[in-house]
Formats: sequence, structure tokens, C-alpha cells
Amino acid sequence: MQVWPGQAYPLGATYDGAGTNFAVFSEAAQRIELCLLHDDGSETAVELRENDAFVRHAYLPGVMPGQRYGFRVHGPYQPERGHRCNSAKLLLDPYAKAISGRIDWGEEVYGYHFDRPDRRNDLDSAPHTMASVVVNPYFDWGDDRPPRTDYHRTVIYEAHVKGLTMRHPALPEELRGTYAALAHPAIIEHLTELGVTTLELMPVHQFVTDHRLSDAGLTNYWGYNTIGFFAPHNAYASWGDRGQQVLEFKSAVRALHQAGIEVILDVVYNHTAEGSHLGPTLSFRGLDNASYYRLTDDRRYYMDTTGTGNSLLMRSPHVLQLIMDSLRYWVTEMRVDGFRFDLAATLARQFHEVDRLSSFFDLVQQDPVVSQVKLIAEPWDLGEGGYQVGNFPPLWTEWNGKFRDTVRDLWRGEPRTLAEFASRLTGSSDLYQGDGRRPLASVNFVTCHDGFTLRDLVSYDRKHNEANGEGNNDGESYNRSWNCGVEGETDDPEVLALRGRQMRNFVATLMLSQGVPMLSHGDEFGRSQRGNNNAYCQDNELSWVRWPDPAREDSATALELLRFTRALVWLRRDHPVFRRRRFFHGRPVEGTHDELSDIAWFTRRGEEMQARDWQAAHAKSLTVFLNGNAISEPGVRGERILDDSFLLMFNAHHEPLEFTVPVDHGRQWQVVVDTAVAGGVEPGSGAKVAAGDRLTLVDRSLTVLQRPG
Repeated sequence: MQVWPGQAYPLGATYDGAGTNFAVFSEAAQRIELCLLHDDGSETAVELRENDAFVRHAYLPGVMPGQRYGFRVHGPYQPERGHRCNSAKLLLDPYAKAISGRIDWGEEVYGYHFDRPDRRNDLDSAPHTMASVVVNPYFDWGDDRPPRTDYHRTVIYEAHVKGLTMRHPALPEELRGTYAALAHPAIIEHLTELGVTTLELMPVHQFVTDHRLSDAGLTNYWGYNTIGFFAPHNAYASWGDRGQQVLEFKSAVRALHQAGIEVILDVVYNHTAEGSHLGPTLSFRGLDNASYYRLTDDRRYYMDTTGTGNSLLMRSPHVLQLIMDSLRYWVTEMRVDGFRFDLAATLARQFHEVDRLSSFFDLVQQDPVVSQVKLIAEPWDLGEGGYQVGNFPPLWTEWNGKFRDTVRDLWRGEPRTLAEFASRLTGSSDLYQGDGRRPLASVNFVTCHDGFTLRDLVSYDRKHNEANGEGNNDGESYNRSWNCGVEGETDDPEVLALRGRQMRNFVATLMLSQGVPMLSHGDEFGRSQRGNNNAYCQDNELSWVRWPDPAREDSATALELLRFTRALVWLRRDHPVFRRRRFFHGRPVEGTHDELSDIAWFTRRGEEMQARDWQAAHAKSLTVFLNGNAISEPGVRGERILDDSFLLMFNAHHEPLEFTVPVDHGRQWQVVVDTAVAGGVEPGSGAKVAAGDRLTLVDRSLTVLQRPG
């Protein structure tokens, strides 16, 4: 076999049409072998002799796409000094573009013996671990163009590749649960009819089901356990795992783009699947443990701000390079449109504190590729000071956990929530206005993958996670949920009617709030996980979306909620007053010749809210006026934006309340939304009301009145 010197960059395996360049970083290694793996179980070892700035590299003519490979690192095994090199362990390439196979859990993939953790383990891991794969980078993108949907027009749909598609009746069996399923017309039609602009995929970076879950017969279903930051997860490919997963993912992105739908990835750059000091040696640990991970003062152990056993060392230039190279690869080669960063506060930790000006955010800010896509932070982690909602840099948007909590509190009847609810409804200026950000910095959500589904939120007071095998001790215990009188499933018509109303209240509040709305897959028709609020390990029908079927009697309620959700999404998309790009002023807007304020707040009696009204413990009702003639931001050509005006009437009280239409903010109105109506209000069929009229809102309901501009 010919071995040429090759190049130190790009890192990973790079196929050029005639051969492949291999390059891997390790400051700890004394010697590195590239191992080409053959189907008969044998391997060919090639020493990487060239060494530039701790990057070992070589070019191998004739090595083609589909070739499996790994690295063996010869170097110090000194855990007390932070070194865990062990040439008996076949290591994945941190820059692998595809990964083949799965892990066969056993002592072979660990660097120590189970009965003697202080003793080095020299069992060969190659037959029991995954392999990196050389991929063909060439793909016919045709006339693909990124949709580049502005934030104010964005509706995000959080989904799991397998969970969304596994039970869809229109999908062929062989495509269910795969990237190809995302590109199927049935899935794309559902998303487009719903009004979704952006599909946010739960982790698709190659991940691992850890040893504990595997032994328990469970799976890391959610995927927050990354081992390959460049490789699409191979189990979601219908064609094969020797690089086919790359082509299949690209095909899905191309099809979604053709439908005008963006693709955002939920990414996990805060830790890896190698876990704590008792975890396996799969890649980073064996290459250069101290360069990749945050170690404690006793360097045998790992700093853990993620609850997973380790945290990546964000002040290491090699870790930062890895993350930035990965992000650029997914944008330029895989053509995704943005990222949602899991436990993003960990990315900001250079030492122990959370520093919003850390090196990672500096790099993102100046990067000409990454800075141009959607960047969404999950603004918390498990470390001290880790709850950072509202504290990320101006380029970023954030999952607004305070929106979730406040909206849940309002509709379950918690006292003294009106003042904070008003802030959340109008874009959370208290969180984002101070540093120059706007309402669109707030990604609003009521539910997401982590926690109760929408239906379970109104059906359970307590979590029911027994199926996870942890004695119901896992998952959040304080969910701000309310079961509407009965825990779990029931056939009580009054309870079911209240639950339906509450689900519509949540959907309507989400879509009528300023900011960027996010739906969780299946919530649009009320999917349930039977009270499990932590289904991370449930790769089965508990967590897979059960699609409504008009032929099933039990689908009637689901289809009603689906129609309602579609109507609210499109109401939002049709009316810019619900998706303003600037915060409300609370006064008339100059130059509009409209004496009315851009927003006004009223008691249910139609009187302007006073300070005492906001703070009254019993106050659970509110009317909000949104002035479509007082939108301060201009259109794309500098033109004035005009819209209809709306009155939003909220009754979160446990009894019906009478509301009076304010007398000075419009003469004639029409009801366009009433959450007390199961199927919603058909366009043009809502009751007409006049200024001063009185409307009775049933307990826990929301009514929207529209006045033509």
C-alpha cells in the first residue's frame, strides 16, 4: 500500500476522487496508527508518521468511500495526570463524516477492568465498537436554495426523526423512522398545511445508547449522547451505514427546502457519550483526554455541568476548532439552516462561571458562515449559575423557559400571574430589550420533548415514569401541570371538555404571543405519553407519534385540535400585528395619525388596567388591544405596515365571566377565535359585537375579536 505524506488540514478523512487524506489531532500521543478495517474482521495498520502541530496525517491513494477505519493511539495511560491513551482501543475519528455499526457493550470497550478500575485493560475493542467511514462528499443539490425565513415569519416544529414518522400510515414500512421519511410527501404535506416554516430535529449527530440503558433493555431515544459531531446518526438511514446516511440526510434537506421548510438541528456540543471516569474509551478519551475534557483538580475525574458525566473543555482551542468546523460542515455541506444548542450555558463556561463573552461566542459572532444561520440557545445547564434566560449575546435567540412557566401558571389558575403574563405575551422585553434584542429573541413554547406533551400537561398532576426503570425518580417533579380533576385517562365528558379547552388555550396563547412560536411534534392533535415526562429512553409506541385516522372514532377530538391549531398558525401568519419585530411602545406611534396606543390593557369590565388590577391575587382575567394601525417597524421596502386590530380576552378563572368590549377602541368587531368551541370558529362565521357589548366567556377560555384595519 502506498502511503504519501498528505496534509494536516482538513482534519478527518477527505476523499478527493483518487484517494483519501487522513488527519487527526493528539498532543498526548507518542504514535498513532490508522487502521483500515476489512469485512473479514482483519485490519491493515498504517502509522501516521507526519506530525504538524500535533496533527498526524497521511494520504492513501486508492482508498475509496465506504472504507471503514479507526485509530489506535500509543501514549501514556496515566489517569492521575489526565492521560488515558491505550492502543488496544480502536478509536473513532472525531471528524468522521459517517459512522458504521453499533457498540457491543462489554469490558473490551473500557480502558479499565470492571473488578479493578485502577488497572489498565488491554482487551481489543475493535470487534465490539463502531467504525469511522470514508464518505463521498459529492451530491447533486440541483437548484437547492435555503429558505432563509425571517424570524418574524418563523413557526418552529420540534420533531424526532423516528418518533414523527414511525407510525405514519401513509409511509412505506421500510422508510418509517428514517431521514427518507422526512422527505416523503405525506410528512411535507402535513407540515406545510399546518403552516410550519422550520423543522427543528432532535439530535441527528451520531449518538450512543449507553451501557446502563442497553443492559436494561432501553434505548437512548432522544439522542443527547453524541459521539460523532459530523456524522448523521446511522440508525435513521434506510439505505445503509457506509456513507448512505449522508446522502439520505442531504436528500431530506433538499426535499424540505423545495417545500420552503428550513431544517434546524438540535446539537449537543457540551459533552460526549464517553461519560465519566468509569465510561468507555471510544474516541476523544483515548486520543487526548486532557485536551478534550474539563478535568477536576484530581485529574482522574471530570467536571460535569451537564449531568452526563463529562463536559467538553471550552477553553481548549482544539475543542473550539472541532465545534466550529462541525457547525460550518453542517451548514456548507449538509445545508442545514441553523442550530438549537442543548444546555448552551455549558458552552459559555471557560472556567466555572458562565461568561456570555466566552471564546465560543466570540468565534460564532465573527464566523462568516455560522453567524448567518439561526442560532437558538437552551439557556441553562445543571451547574451553579446555569439558568441564563435572557443573558445570551444579541446574535442569539433563546428558548424562553419563563414563557412556558408563566403561561402554564396562568391557565392552571395560579394567583398574581397577570403582570408577568403580560410581559411574556408581548415578547419578554424585561429579558431582551436591555441589550438591544427584540421580541424575536424569544422562542416561545409551552411544551417540548423534555416534559409533558400538551395533552399530558392537562391530564396529569404527577409524572408517571415507571417505564424508565428508575423508580419514577427521574424527570422533573414540578411541572406546573393540572389534570382538570382526574389523573390520567378518563371518559368523563366534563373533564374531557375542559382538557380540550385548555389545550386550545395553550395553542392560542402561543400563536398570539410576540416572539417565535415553537410546537412540539404531535401536540397539534394531542398525542400522549401516558404521563411520562422524561421519555428519553422510550424508543417505542409510548413516544412515537400516533397519527389521527379519520376512520377511528377516537380520532375525532384529535382532528378537531389539529384544525384549531392550523387555524391559529395561519391567523398568526396572516397578521403582522402578532409577529412584530419591535417591542410595543405603550403609546400612539408617531406618523401614523392614529391617536390610539399600539397596545392597551383592560379589565374585563372594559376599563383600563390600573396598578392595583395587575397585582390583585384573585385577578385572572384580562383584555388586550393590539392596534394594527400602530405597527412601528417598516416593511421590506420601507413601506408602512398596516393590519387589522384585535382584542384578546383571557378568562383564566374557574367560573364564567362577563367581559365588556372597550368603548373607545373600535365600533364593530367579529369573533374569530373562541377556545370554548371545540372545532374553533369557522372564518367569517363568528358573532359580530359592538363597542360596549358584553360577552360571557366560559371558565378558562380565550376569545379573540377582530376589527378590519
